[in-house]
Formats: sequence, structure tokens, C-alpha cells
Amino acid sequence: MRGRSRASDNGTPVMALVALTTMVVALAGDGVVLAGRRLGEGSATGPPGASTVEASPSADVERQSALTASYINHIPRFAPQPTPQPMALPSGLLAPQLSRVPTTQPVAFVTIDDGWTKVPEAVELIRAARLPVALFLEVNAVRDNPSYFTALQDHGADIEAHTKTHPNLAGRSYEFQRDEICGSTDQLAGMYGRRPSLFRPPFGDLDSTTLRVARDCGLRAVVLWKETVRSGVVHFQEGDHIVAGDIILVHFRTTIIEDLVAALQAIAAAGLVPARLTDYVR
Repeated sequence: MRGRSRASDNGTPVMALVALTTMVVALAGDGVVLAGRRLGEGSATGPPGASTVEASPSADVERQSALTASYINHIPRFAPQPTPQPMALPSGLLAPQLSRVPTTQPVAFVTIDDGWTKVPEAVELIRAARLPVALFLEVNAVRDNPSYFTALQDHGADIEAHTKTHPNLAGRSYEFQRDEICGSTDQLAGMYGRRPSLFRPPFGDLDSTTLRVARDCGLRAVVLWKETVRSGVVHFQEGDHIVAGDIILVHFRTTIIEDLVAALQAIAAAGLVPARLTDYVR
């Protein structure tokens, strides 16, 4: 379930390297077929064109469990995580900017952005895989169902800041950026009982004011990324494999399960293990 392409620094693919291996799973009794399409597309109980049957809540839970189990079978087995060696963060008026953690340990970091699309199966997969993740949440995206992210937090996810309304920040005033960054940090702390320590600017769009505001808001670092995953395909900014310390960007989309499995397979292919970002940047 893994594909690769090389991408430029802004994440735009420039050359496809490996085609995504198509996974087709038919789950008997449910009429559910996964054939390289996005979860959530088509009817609730089958692919586009299939007849629709209203499912009971218990049947829906069973369907979710079966879907997740089919993906769990594609999750690599990893060696035990090493004892974390936190990086020494620089002091100063500006928060440090990271897309790769400077470490020689064989680790990589999975992060998930936004929060608009809330696929129930993703919670089950993250729990079953014991996957350490950092969630960079947009406040407006989580308001309709904050408990979805509480469930992820209960399984060990760290909730970090990603602004209130997801604007481009570069070139905006100090006051505007402070409202978006400090405001999101304050609100997420109130919602989830832990104050975020890391910040990711929407679209990776930032300037020196962003770094200053992040520091003033008490955030330890501004986090970017080296790889992105879209529709089950890993896109690289540099080279064709994940490097120790790389930060990987996934989004809360309908394809999140495929994307997480693709990220984990790429981590395994590089001889690395997934680790908790806040264990290394603290």
C-alpha cells in the first residue's frame, strides 16, 4: 500500500517513482469493497453503483472494525523504539524552525494536520498500531466534534497548534498572527487539557514575525515537514526515501488510513521506527 514520488520543497510532485500497489479487499457479508478508492466515497455499504442498505449501529461498528483490520494487516512490524534523545533547542527571540529533527537515532515522526474530515476508522487504526502521532489542529475544524480528537489523545496522540482559521500568515501583522497562534493555543488548551508546545503554520507559510509570535506564545518550535502523503502515495522533498529525523505530513482526509499505512511502510523501508515528536522536541 505504498507509493512514492519525489517532490519539490513546496511539496509539489515532480517525478513519480513507484506506483501505488492497489489493494482490493472484499469483506464478505458487508458488501464493502476497497479498490483503490477513497474511504467515504460511494454508498455507505458498497462501491459506487451498489445498492444501499441502511445499517444498524452495531453493523456499522463491525464494518469499521473489518475495514481497519484489513489495513492493520499491512502495517509493518517495527523494532522497539530507542530511548529518546531530545534535541537542544536554541534560545532567542525567534522559535526554531524544523522540518527534520537533528538525530542519529533511527526514528521518523508522523504528524496529521487540520481536522475537518473525521474518519472513525482512523482512531481504531492508530490505537491498534500504537502509532505515536502529533495532531496539528485548526480550531475551527475541530469544533463540530472535539471528542473525536479526545479519543486520539486517549490513545497517546499529542495535540498541537495550527491556528484558528487556517490563514496564510506570511506578511500579516504581529497582532493578526498573535491572535491566530496564541488564540489557537489557548483554545486547544481549554478543549484538551494540555497546552500545545509546537506550532505548524498553514501551508508551511511563515515569516520572521511567525517565528517571533510562536516564541511569544510559549511554543517551543515551528514544525514543517520533509515528506507528505496523499492518496496513499509518499512524496519526498529530497531523495527517494525517509531519512532519520524526518517529519512526515498527513492530513485528516478521507484517505487517512491509506496515507498512514503508506507512511508507516515508507518508514519501515528506510529501516526506521515511528517515534513521538514531543519526546525529541521538548
